[in-house]
Amino acid sequence: MKETSTAPTADATPAGVLDSLAMFAATAALPEQVQNAAIGARDVEGLPDHDYVEQVVVLGMGGSGIAGDLMVAVAGPFLPVPVVVVKSYDLPDFVGPGTLVFALSFSGDTEETVEAAGEAADAGASLVAVTSGGELTRLAAQWGAPVIEVPADIPQPRAALGAMAIPPLIVLEQIGLFPGAARWVELAVKQLRRRRDTLIRPGNFAEHLARTIGRTIPLLHGAEALGAAAAVRWKTQINENAKSPAFFSVYPELCHNEIAGWGCNGDVTRQVITLLNLRHDAEHPQVVRRFDLVAELLREVVADILEVRAEGEGDLAQLLDLILIGDFVSLHLAAREEIDPGPVPVLTELKDRLRRA
Repeated sequence: MKETSTAPTADATPAGVLDSLAMFAATAALPEQVQNAAIGARDVEGLPDHDYVEQVVVLGMGGSGIAGDLMVAVAGPFLPVPVVVVKSYDLPDFVGPGTLVFALSFSGDTEETVEAAGEAADAGASLVAVTSGGELTRLAAQWGAPVIEVPADIPQPRAALGAMAIPPLIVLEQIGLFPGAARWVELAVKQLRRRRDTLIRPGNFAEHLARTIGRTIPLLHGAEALGAAAAVRWKTQINENAKSPAFFSVYPELCHNEIAGWGCNGDVTRQVITLLNLRHDAEHPQVVRRFDLVAELLREVVADILEVRAEGEGDLAQLLDLILIGDFVSLHLAAREEIDPGPVPVLTELKDRLRRA
């Protein structure tokens, strides 16, 4: 099933900024990408019956794997069956005829995903592939599995989050496991457009955050599954776009371990670490209190404590809102250091060396 192209229609890269793959423009196109992905995933044929599905498994790595985290955060609490994300070569032993497997790979050649998808097919699971082509498309045809095609003109897998993450939600709605998904997508698109229109203006919030972070190392704190997905995305976007280290932790778990690690070395950490709290409306009341208490504890041992609060109606809108802000922050961090955000040569080199082994 072919999805409408999500190629950006305008250059959103600030003047004078190095951006060889037009990552600013691809990021600004997220609202349209999400909308088109939902349209392209309608009426997929060959899906299992609602009563057949006992569990859902999402396969994906990197920019594709975050789509699984999004499903856990947004759909997981409402699904009548468990959902598990696999970011590796191996499947859980429970995968079998009652399992619905989403194999997500932008290129279609991600070796971990292709190998795990093969195991799932051998185990008799129902598969749905979301990809732009490659080996995964060839194997899906061999298995008789439906393929939802994503545009191949998106410059990097990490810029294809909407194209990769939205189709599984729409498929779950078609099966009857996640009613209302299309409506939540509409609300998300509305919020993304509103946020995008502010983030492409000079002197915007993301630019200000990047300037405040400067050359310190970001530590992202998020709450529960929604905040965890946002924090992972911020971390990986800063890694890949800004070519900079970043780390994350999740409430309430971090209150049981990480905060004990700030007892020493405050003279060092206050020079190199900026804490960013990623907030959303679905936080447990006790987690809200924990954010405040931890901020009091850490204020003297980090360079700064910043807060980013999600807007929009519904968990999907709020998660994608946080993600869009973080994506732009990572791009502005790259721009400040005159780093080209698109290419990731070290990842390419690692993959090439693995193939030669």
